Amino acid sequence: MAAESPEHAIEVHLDRLLEERGMTLVELADKVGITNVNLSILKNNRAKAIRFTTLSRICEVLDCQPGDLLSFTPGSTAS
Repeated sequence: MAAESPEHAIEVHLDRLLEERGMTLVELADKVGITNVNLSILKNNRAKAIRFTTLSRICEVLDCQPGDLLSFTPGSTAS
């Protein structure tokens, strides 16, 4: 079975930021106040949306800007 194509061209760089900050996904989920499962969905680029409140909290905890966490990759959307 073929892998499902993403419906968007946004890439999440949470794994890189966690590594740079020396933080685990579990620690971040606890500090942000969301489940490990939901944070994992975001980290693995499977999320279809993110609440601004969640994005704000992640940026606050990781001391980053939304552009550090997310990028747009033209041409990577599903046909």
